[in-house]
Amino acid sequence: GIVFIRLLKPLEYYEKKYGTPFYASNKMFILMEKMGNRGQDGAGVVNIKLNPEPGHRYISRSRANGQKPVQEVFDHINSRFKTLVKDDPDKLKEPQYLKDNFAFT
Repeated sequence: GIVFIRLLKPLEYYEKKYGTPFYASNKMFILMEKMGNRGQDGAGVVNIKLNPEPGHRYISRSRANGQKPVQEVFDHINSRFKTLVKDDPDKLKEPQYLKDNFAFT
Protein backbone atom coordinates (compact mmCIF):
# COMPACT_ATOMS: atom_id res chain seq x y z
CA GLY A 1 0.00 0.00 0.00
CA ILE A 2 0.98 3.60 -0.46
CA VAL A 3 0.25 6.54 1.81
CA PHE A 4 0.50 10.04 0.38
CA ILE A 5 0.24 13.19 2.47
CA ARG A 6 0.60 16.63 0.97
CA LEU A 7 0.60 19.63 3.25
CA LEU A 8 -1.48 22.36 1.66
CA LYS A 9 -0.41 24.99 4.18
CA PRO A 10 3.05 26.04 5.42
CA LEU A 11 4.63 24.32 8.43
CA GLU A 12 3.93 27.40 10.55
CA TYR A 13 0.20 26.72 10.26
CA TYR A 14 0.53 23.19 11.64
CA GLU A 15 2.80 24.36 14.43
CA LYS A 16 0.18 26.92 15.52
CA LYS A 17 -2.86 24.67 15.12
CA TYR A 18 -1.49 21.35 16.43
CA GLY A 19 1.43 22.58 18.53
CA THR A 20 4.03 20.76 16.44
CA PRO A 21 5.58 21.16 13.01
CA PHE A 22 5.71 17.33 12.87
CA TYR A 23 1.98 16.96 12.15
CA ALA A 24 2.55 15.21 8.80
CA SER A 25 5.13 12.83 10.26
CA ASN A 26 2.80 11.88 13.11
CA LYS A 27 -0.10 11.33 10.71
CA MET A 28 2.11 9.27 8.40
CA PHE A 29 3.20 7.06 11.31
CA ILE A 30 -0.43 6.32 12.24
CA LEU A 31 -1.40 5.47 8.65
CA MET A 32 1.65 3.25 8.15
CA GLU A 33 0.99 1.40 11.42
CA LYS A 34 -2.45 0.54 10.07
CA MET A 35 -0.86 -0.84 6.89
CA GLY A 36 1.61 -2.86 8.96
CA ASN A 37 -1.26 -4.40 10.86
CA ARG A 38 -2.65 -5.63 7.53
CA GLY A 39 0.37 -7.70 6.62
CA GLN A 40 2.83 -5.33 4.94
CA ASP A 41 6.34 -6.70 5.43
CA GLY A 42 8.38 -3.59 4.65
CA ALA A 43 8.09 0.17 5.00
CA GLY A 44 9.57 3.31 3.55
CA VAL A 45 9.09 7.06 3.71
CA VAL A 46 10.00 9.68 1.13
CA ASN A 47 9.82 13.39 1.80
CA ILE A 48 9.92 15.94 -1.03
CA LYS A 49 10.21 19.60 -0.10
CA LEU A 50 8.46 22.11 -2.31
CA ASN A 51 10.20 25.37 -3.24
CA PRO A 52 13.58 24.68 -1.64
CA GLU A 53 16.44 27.14 -1.88
CA PRO A 54 18.93 26.27 -4.64
CA GLY A 55 21.64 23.98 -3.34
CA HIS A 56 19.57 22.68 -0.39
CA ARG A 57 18.46 19.09 -0.02
CA TYR A 58 14.89 18.63 -1.25
CA ILE A 59 14.34 14.85 -1.10
CA SER A 60 14.83 12.42 1.80
CA ARG A 61 14.25 8.67 1.90
CA SER A 62 14.26 5.95 4.55
CA ARG A 63 13.43 2.24 4.10
CA ALA A 64 13.33 -0.83 6.34
CA ASN A 65 12.47 -4.50 5.98
CA GLY A 66 12.88 -5.97 9.46
CA GLN A 67 10.62 -7.30 12.19
CA LYS A 68 9.12 -3.87 12.86
CA PRO A 69 9.81 -1.88 9.69
CA VAL A 70 7.54 1.09 10.44
CA GLN A 71 9.14 1.57 13.85
CA GLU A 72 12.63 1.28 12.32
CA VAL A 73 11.88 3.92 9.68
CA PHE A 74 10.51 6.41 12.19
CA ASP A 75 13.33 5.72 14.66
CA HIS A 76 15.73 6.67 11.85
CA ILE A 77 13.75 9.83 11.06
CA ASN A 78 13.43 10.88 14.71
CA SER A 79 17.11 10.21 15.44
CA ARG A 80 17.91 13.31 13.39
CA PHE A 81 16.08 15.47 15.92
CA LYS A 82 17.49 13.94 19.13
CA THR A 83 20.62 16.12 19.10
CA LEU A 84 18.48 19.20 18.50
CA VAL A 85 16.32 18.30 21.51
CA LYS A 86 19.45 18.15 23.68
CA ASP A 87 21.23 21.20 22.27
CA ASP A 88 18.46 23.70 21.55
CA PRO A 89 14.86 22.48 22.09
CA ASP A 90 13.43 25.89 21.16
CA LYS A 91 14.50 25.28 17.54
CA LEU A 92 11.90 22.47 17.36
CA LYS A 93 9.22 25.17 17.42
CA GLU A 94 10.73 27.04 14.45
CA PRO A 95 9.27 25.40 11.32
CA GLN A 96 11.34 27.41 8.85
CA TYR A 97 14.59 26.46 10.61
CA LEU A 98 13.58 22.79 10.52
CA LYS A 99 12.64 22.95 6.84
CA ASP A 100 15.93 24.60 5.92
CA ASN A 101 18.22 22.43 8.03
CA PHE A 102 16.70 18.97 8.56
CA ALA A 103 15.48 16.12 6.38
CA PHE A 104 11.91 14.86 6.72
CA THR A 105 10.41 18.26 7.62
